[in-house]
Amino acid sequence: MKAKFSLFLTLLSLLVFSQIEEAKLDHLIRNTLTTFDVPGISVGIVKDGKVVYAKGFGVNSLTTKGAMNENTLVGIASNSKGFTATALAMLADEGKLSFDDKVTKFLPEFQMYDPYVSQQITIRDLLTHRAGLGLGKGDLMFFPEGGSLTVNDIIHNVRYLKPANEFRNSLDYNNIMFIVAGEVIHRVSGLSWAEFIEQRILKPVGMNSSFGSYNRAVAAGASNIISAHAPVDGKAVAVPHDWNETANAAGGIISNITDMNTWAQFLIDGFTTKDGKKLVSDKQIYQLWNLQIATPVALKNPYDSNFAGYGLGWFLTDVKGHKQVYHTGGLIGTVTQFTVIPDLKLGIVVLTNQQSGAAFSAITNTVKDAYLGIPERNWLKQYGDRMAKINADYEKEKKEIFATSAKFAKERSCQIEAAQVVGMYSDPWFGDVVISQQGKTLRFASKNSPRLTGELLPYSPNVMILKWNDRSYDADAFVYFAFDEKGVAQGITMKAISDVTDFSFDFGDLDFKRKK
Repeated sequence: MKAKFSLFLTLLSLLVFSQIEEAKLDHLIRNTLTTFDVPGISVGIVKDGKVVYAKGFGVNSLTTKGAMNENTLVGIASNSKGFTATALAMLADEGKLSFDDKVTKFLPEFQMYDPYVSQQITIRDLLTHRAGLGLGKGDLMFFPEGGSLTVNDIIHNVRYLKPANEFRNSLDYNNIMFIVAGEVIHRVSGLSWAEFIEQRILKPVGMNSSFGSYNRAVAAGASNIISAHAPVDGKAVAVPHDWNETANAAGGIISNITDMNTWAQFLIDGFTTKDGKKLVSDKQIYQLWNLQIATPVALKNPYDSNFAGYGLGWFLTDVKGHKQVYHTGGLIGTVTQFTVIPDLKLGIVVLTNQQSGAAFSAITNTVKDAYLGIPERNWLKQYGDRMAKINADYEKEKKEIFATSAKFAKERSCQIEAAQVVGMYSDPWFGDVVISQQGKTLRFASKNSPRLTGELLPYSPNVMILKWNDRSYDADAFVYFAFDEKGVAQGITMKAISDVTDFSFDFGDLDFKRKK
């Protein structure tokens, strides 16, 4: 009797949410906009085969002030990785490849830093972040947008990326391996990654407003599309779109809530389209959604999770006894979250045009709690309070570092002179950078990534601060000079001055040597 009563309460809570709590969710989203200074958010929910929520709030751009709605296009970023894995599963069903095929079977020129890994790495390894590369290692080859390196250049330069961990021993989130996976799709199918995704997945699934890349959306005349926004001096401002076409397989898809709801329903229905066509076999779905590499789980956590890790293109965990398949995505000025709980037939999508992950987490967790029958936990307040403190600490840290720089700049002794550091330096995978003198200012500029330019400020006898021209990056870095016996710099290493810096600014992996 007690069990039946509990079941009745759970069913009642779901019914109440779907019929009455819509106003509460509207209120939460509006408050999320203001709490985290997000110009626009769109949210979608599918449950039991129906779309129960699809709305946008705020504006799609602080520049144009257009309304954010369920049809507003947003870069879903790394949520594209699930599409890349799905494409490879389809090719596996067609007998054109296996997840355990060696990468060199399709890309004979492909090499990793370690010759053994070069010979052994498989497509499965590409899709599971277990190749041994560090978090975000190599991302500067395509990030930020505007770099000159091609997909083939990136694939060639992988051989220069020194591993951070043992092969297949840990999950080190990395975008470069998905770029390699995208090129496998190209070589096997004869289509570009974006063409394959649009023709073989987006259109059959019914995602008719979505595109394989931002440039393809613009070329098609899409107008209801966000501007990206990032905080500058504590206030969100519009910033340029940022995603290089070379990295589409890692995060290039442009979509909206309407289409992402359709995607969620397709997945929940066993990768089956609305007209009943199954695009991926159960055998391959098992591969995609089976744990390939595990990550630690805290003994005490909000959802009593017992396992966590990564499948093929998807994060996996359990929440209150239910398997959850999910991913997040982030670009400069955009973050998104996609969640599916298959046995509950529940999908939750949150798309934003600012880069606050706390915003999408507050919404997703609140919705998820409602369907799991968990009492209100006020996730908005929890995340709001937490981020207020974290951001205050970051700002204090950066302020103190620049104060140290300003103080050192007034000293006459032990300062780095222009003659010691001016010149060209080169890193094997990132390419050339130039330090030049312009008047009394020292400037840093990258050859392959022209948006990475900035001013060098004094900090200590052998260290300067690189202050980027684009203040939305929040990625200023320490520049460490290695001097020879004559006091002339022969090498440069770097490190972000603050942990707030996005991991894709992987300065710590650079090792420049003087070129001239």
